[in-house]
Order: sequence, then C-alpha cells, then structure tokens
Amino acid sequence: MPVKKEAAARVSKQPEDAALPQSAAARREAEADIRALVTRHAPAHPRLVDATRKWVRARLPTAHEIVYEYRDCFVISYAQNDHGYEGVLAIRASLKGLSLYLSPGKGLPDPAKLLQGTGKLVRFINLEDASTLARADLASLVDAALARNPVPYPPQGGGAVVIRATAASQRRPAAR
Repeated sequence: MPVKKEAAARVSKQPEDAALPQSAAARREAEADIRALVTRHAPAHPRLVDATRKWVRARLPTAHEIVYEYRDCFVISYAQNDHGYEGVLAIRASLKGLSLYLSPGKGLPDPAKLLQGTGKLVRFINLEDASTLARADLASLVDAALARNPVPYPPQGGGAVVIRATAASQRRPAAR
C-alpha cells in the first residue's frame, strides 16, 4: 500500500498533506504546466479554458484542481481533496473543444436538454463559447449536481493546483 502513495507523490506537484497550502512557486509551476497543456491540446481555446476555470473557481473556491494529461486531451477535476475522482465538476480540453463534466450527471433535471452522454454516472456539456457559462440552466444543473455530492467541499481555504501523471509517463511500451 505505501508503494502506491509514494508513486502518486512523485507525479504530484503539491505537498503530500493536502491540507497544507500550496507555495507560490509550486502554484506558478503548475499554472505554467497548464498553459503548456492548453498550447499542446487546445491551442484554439485558451480564452475559453481560462474563462471556464474562473467560472468553476468562483463556484468552488476551495476545490483542488487536479490535472491529468492524456494522449489527446487534458482534464481538470475540481475535487474536495487530492482525489480527482471525487470531484463533481471537471473540464476536458482537446483539439475538438471544451466540455464540462458533471458527476453525478445521470438523473439531473435537464429541461433544456444540455446534458450529453450515456455513462452510468457522468454527463457532459460541450462549451461552444464563454456565453454558455452564463446560462441559468447550466447553473441549475451544477447546483443540482453539487446538492447530490456525498463528499462536501471544505468551507474555507484555497485549493491547490495538482499536476498528475502526464501522457509521456502513461505510455506503454510497444508490443514486440
């Protein structure tokens, strides 16, 4: 069990204790990493990524931003701690565009039919532009998802930006 924790700590750019505040230098480094991910995976959408991050941060100021890079995209999960899978909201950015993911999204009241996907828990909304974030029906969906969340967000403090494993470290060796 300790081996897994050590492996996770190697790829994280945050103190091992998630309750500790993130240093300014670590925050700047993580923000630079995110800018590089935007350049690599969503070069046509830097303003939308920034606007969406600000919008989510305004709604969840104490959430940790857990960043994962995959081969064709990156995902930022807004979690209560350093476990991205516990997050209610996530942003997925790729060459195709930006999507906002809600977990749990299945079963949310969606009279405007914004939610897409057929997963057991998660649904998503494609963000065409920043004006989508101003829609009242989107805010209602997010509020409903947050109300169903079993793990509360901390009442105070600021969440850290945590960079997890990148695509290079996730690649498997080619089969021979």
